[in-house]
Amino acid sequence: MKNKLTLLVLIVCALGLLSFNASRLNMNATAGEMPDNVKAAIDKSCFGCHNTASQNVKAKEKLDFSTFNTLSKAVQIAKYRDISKTIQNGEMPPKKFLEKFPDKKLTADEVKLVIKWADKEVKKLMKK
Repeated sequence: MKNKLTLLVLIVCALGLLSFNASRLNMNATAGEMPDNVKAAIDKSCFGCHNTASQNVKAKEKLDFSTFNTLSKAVQIAKYRDISKTIQNGEMPPKKFLEKFPDKKLTADEVKLVIKWADKEVKKLMKK
């Protein structure tokens, strides 16, 4: 019985890891055309909480980069605007999170980069 329970736990863990890795790989095809430097900033500071496999339910409900391309055009525009505003106001990553993980803080250049990217994506979607 103990061996079956151990095997079940291992299978669940393996499936969880596969799911997490698949969602990370899927990030490239999500939020519009994401240049490598923007992807690097988002991967460093945002994607850990804002993806389908995240255990942070509140964060992934607000914004899930893994499923971004499935959203309607209007919702995508609203999300890009929220990204821009939230980053510009210094609300993300959250201060409590940064106390534990100071290396996840966006640099001033990354802040400008992400805001510029999000604003550009809004303009592209508005033209469609």
